[in-house]
Amino acid sequence: MSGAVSNLSLLEKISPFEKRDLLIAWFCLAVAFTLGISGGIAFVTDFTKISIDTLALTFVVAIITVGLSFVLHEMAHKFAAIRYGYWAEFRKNTQMLLLAVVIAVVTGIVFAAPGATLINTAGREMTKKENGIISLAGPAINLILAVPFFICMIAGILIGGAEVSQFTLPGFLFYLGMIGFQVNAMLAFFNMLPVGPLDGRKILRWNVVVFVVTIVVSLLLLYVSLQPWMFVKMLVYS
Repeated sequence: MSGAVSNLSLLEKISPFEKRDLLIAWFCLAVAFTLGISGGIAFVTDFTKISIDTLALTFVVAIITVGLSFVLHEMAHKFAAIRYGYWAEFRKNTQMLLLAVVIAVVTGIVFAAPGATLINTAGREMTKKENGIISLAGPAINLILAVPFFICMIAGILIGGAEVSQFTLPGFLFYLGMIGFQVNAMLAFFNMLPVGPLDGRKILRWNVVVFVVTIVVSLLLLYVSLQPWMFVKMLVYS
């Protein structure tokens, strides 16, 4: 099976069912994030203050940031598994996707477990190293993605100065970069937690040093990503 898989092109390794599930999960996550930006109906006292333009812009940003970060995270798991000769496909969790949208609408909190990349070992026993590296691929790609989004945020500040309105080019760059930076840092750190079926538990079983380094870097990036105005003050007012 390994030889047959290696002869397929990149897109051919993503089945029609997997493409469908990825697109559905991508869309639902973007909707959940967009609805969550309002703060949730439980905390909104005046619905007339919710701007349609802002929601539309947020949806575009969510499609690029949340969707892209999630898809590439799952694809990193998939292609790492394929590298070891296994077959892997993402499968959505419809109930969890619906729950994510409902929670976002009610509370304004985006918490989603949209599905998982399922690995078919074809009867082979996966080693701790293989499982660890396959698990590490997801958080690692999020840490890598955090860099261009951080650069995008900084570019918005340098171009626009203190002007951070979302409806200007500098403001859009800042907003896009800030959200992308935060989302990828959050995904990396959350998935590195050594609990349940999360990646961190499998990585810890494989290599303690790799686990500690990765989760510390994720935590530092998460902390920095949640202080975007610090960079505005540093670059504009210093």
